[in-house]
Amino acid sequence: MEKKQDRLIRGTAMDGRVRAFAVRTTQLVEELRRRHDTYPTATAALGRTLTAGAIMGSMLKGKERLTIQVKGNGPIGQIIVDANAAGEVRGYVAEPHVHLPSNSMGKLDVAGAVGTEGFIHIIKDLGLKEPYRGSIPIISGELGEDFTYYFAKSEQTPSAVGLGVLVDTDNSVIVAGGFIIQLLPGLNDDEITAIENAVGSLPPVTALLDQGLELDEMLRWMLPDVRVLDETDIRFQCECTRERVEKTLVSLGESELTQLIEEEGQAEVVCHFCNEAYQFNKDDLQKLLDQAKA
Repeated sequence: MEKKQDRLIRGTAMDGRVRAFAVRTTQLVEELRRRHDTYPTATAALGRTLTAGAIMGSMLKGKERLTIQVKGNGPIGQIIVDANAAGEVRGYVAEPHVHLPSNSMGKLDVAGAVGTEGFIHIIKDLGLKEPYRGSIPIISGELGEDFTYYFAKSEQTPSAVGLGVLVDTDNSVIVAGGFIIQLLPGLNDDEITAIENAVGSLPPVTALLDQGLELDEMLRWMLPDVRVLDETDIRFQCECTRERVEKTLVSLGESELTQLIEEEGQAEVVCHFCNEAYQFNKDDLQKLLDQAKA
């Protein structure tokens, strides 16, 4: 069965007092699984963070961008995700080869991989002099609850966050996606309770996506009167180029480049985010050294 295109929809409900986002990130998560050779538990942790990043990126405008750093005490080390308002997302996990036994629910043990102690940092580049930084302690390591806590504490916006990744027996990604529902001022207690109950009764995101449910149908399950305002394609995009890598090598300075030429005679630079390897032979390095001297 052909996988559906990754997409994000944004909508409102209850006369604009609720903001709603839903996203399918299957191809994005699979692309990064393939590039980084992540094992299933690492795939699920990275995939959930990528999914949150895609939605949070869509809350930005213009050329604004954000970085999510999940720094827990679990075996996968840190997870880094970059996203922007155009639906471009990239990310990696420090230790991709982590797979743990299933948790007590029979699910991938994301909390075990991430760890239950540590911090999540959100850095937003809003085009101002200083980036905005928000940090929260990790409260569960499952990530959905952690991002829920982030919105409540750092952005003072009560939110419900659902994130999911379903991995096949061959380690590939079957489906990935999620939602964020945000409660804005003006809702009464009964309305809030009704939304909480609807969110609580929602089957796992991965089960819905795997059944072929559309993103707007997922939101309608929780918010029957949701109105979709717009949609964005979500895709993997890395900013690394050979030119940028060359600039980085030149910035090492004359002595380091000379040492590299004399001792190694070549260099390989691998991008953290996309795992692309850039090769430089002796002649290439000599040209860069000449630039460094100029």
